Amino acid sequence: MFEPSSSSAVPAAVQVTIPPAPTPIAVLPASVRLTELTECGGCAAKLGADLLADALSGLGAVREPAELIAGLQPADDAAAYLVSPDLAIIGTLDFFPPLVDDPATFGEIAAANALSDVFAMGGRVLFALSIAAFPEDLPRDVLAAVFEAAAAKVREAGGVLAGGHTIRDPEPKYGLAVVGAAHPDRLLRKGGARVGDRLLLTKRLGTGLLVSGSRQGKVTATDLDGAITQMRQLNRAASEVLVGAGVRGATDVTGFGLVGHGLEMARASATRFVFDASTLPALPGALAAAANGVETGGAGHNRRFAEGSLEVATSVATELITLAFDPQTSGGLLAAVAPEHVDAVDAALAAVGVDRFWIGWVDSGDGVSLR
Repeated sequence: MFEPSSSSAVPAAVQVTIPPAPTPIAVLPASVRLTELTECGGCAAKLGADLLADALSGLGAVREPAELIAGLQPADDAAAYLVSPDLAIIGTLDFFPPLVDDPATFGEIAAANALSDVFAMGGRVLFALSIAAFPEDLPRDVLAAVFEAAAAKVREAGGVLAGGHTIRDPEPKYGLAVVGAAHPDRLLRKGGARVGDRLLLTKRLGTGLLVSGSRQGKVTATDLDGAITQMRQLNRAASEVLVGAGVRGATDVTGFGLVGHGLEMARASATRFVFDASTLPALPGALAAAANGVETGGAGHNRRFAEGSLEVATSVATELITLAFDPQTSGGLLAAVAPEHVDAVDAALAAVGVDRFWIGWVDSGDGVSLR
């Protein structure tokens, strides 16, 4: 167990704050290369959306208690349990193998990714528990760097790293189980989109392409650094803006890619999501990597998941289609914003330094369209 760290009082979900910069952590010698111990890393290691849908299909028959206001019926970003009329507890879990070599950076990215589900539900972080699997011969300093970086990221999110569990595993893996809280009437839900809403994305796409392309020697160090910088960023400020503006439909874009997570929202809200391919924001180097033949195995699962539910216009470039299927690690929030709130949300996000890209709209019908 790790020693609890003190943290400041958690702000109400409706407040908008700019998180402080994380405490710099020393970079360890390059002799320890975590990615050489893995086949793939980050959310690209996630079980495919197509396989997961089949595996979980039987769980839908289990009757959930009324207090479980978000769970598997339908599936959402995290579970939410009603404690009182004005309090819901949020629980989520996420972990994966390293996608970078530096242990501290790995700890930050893994923590930011796990914390994101609480923000995707419109909640605030209370505390987290580490989930870790490491080879026994991994240097102690490497383990310490991962844990310390994750703890700093949890503090940045407004919570505290309160403990955890570690096992032996030849392939390293790290993540968090996170507990948060929200007002039950202010939750962000996958099923909250309405016809006429504008679609907002708060981070650029292409992390999977850049990480995979780097392993293949097809991506520059500068472009990979841009992806790493984005993956370390929390979705806290974006979530607070959305909740404060009364938005109710959102998710975070991670392993299932923009199309996969958009399709989840469209199905949950009985609508059709229309993405304007020309507005999809790409990280520097991502489209070049796609044009150079880079694509992750996870993207293949995402393509199969969307079969029969995706319409792609013939005018859409192949690289943009690849980008739309690309698995993201610690990606941004995808939100459905009512037209009358678009200007206010855009201004509020700009005020707290959050990127915002208006990439489409919600229409009647079903499925997803890329045009």
